[in-house]
Amino acid sequence: MIQRIKTLAAVAAIAVSSLLIPSAPAMAAPNGISGGDFSLPSIALNMGSGDSAKPAELVNVLKIVLLLTVLTLAPAILVMMTSFTRIVIVLSFLRQSLGTQQMPPNQVIVGLSLFLSMFIMAPTWTKINNEAVTPYMEERIDQKTAFANAEAPIREFMFGQTREKDLELFLSLSKMPKPQTREDVPTYVLIPSFIISELNTAFQMGFMLYLPFLVIDMVVSSILMAMGMMMLPPMTISLPFKLLLFVLVDGWALVVGSLVKSFG
Repeated sequence: MIQRIKTLAAVAAIAVSSLLIPSAPAMAAPNGISGGDFSLPSIALNMGSGDSAKPAELVNVLKIVLLLTVLTLAPAILVMMTSFTRIVIVLSFLRQSLGTQQMPPNQVIVGLSLFLSMFIMAPTWTKINNEAVTPYMEERIDQKTAFANAEAPIREFMFGQTREKDLELFLSLSKMPKPQTREDVPTYVLIPSFIISELNTAFQMGFMLYLPFLVIDMVVSSILMAMGMMMLPPMTISLPFKLLLFVLVDGWALVVGSLVKSFG
């Protein structure tokens, strides 16, 4: 019996291979070349030696490597050096305070945060494009000047949202002399100061969002205990009331409007 099964399996494999793989005469050779003379083209990769490489070619290779490195850091730049961090944290706090578990889903929260960040950062991106990207593409400025022109609007935005307390903290941790102007503050000091400030502001806004919904939970819980319905979860009763309150006050417009105005 086992021998018959092996024989049937072998016959089936041969039949399937005959259907999927065309026979040799049916394959037409390209450019009129006969099947026997057909061969795959050879591929050669020549990296060149270090002695024969020109300095200009080496500089171009280093520029490409630097560009690829910047592209790998693009997600971190988008998340940590823009308004994205504050927005996504506040929206996450809002979902938790409502108690709706996974509604709205993570994809919706992240997508809304991205588009709100694009809206808030639009003046900054426009300034970077006009002062750095376009002149560099038109070869009116060199690469170093373009980088400095692109860095200035980002630093201006981060300075506007960074608390002096957080900036002083990282200045003291870096053990550098106290700067006299904003231009003297290094970017590697400004970035973590900005991130800490954003986290602090986002948690403050999240706390304010929690308060009205916390009051509803406490009221519903007290009523249920007074009625002797201690086995009934208060969240089951309070969730509809929280959703009703949020809809009646046009909560999404209030939250989004407050987020955008907080960057003013």
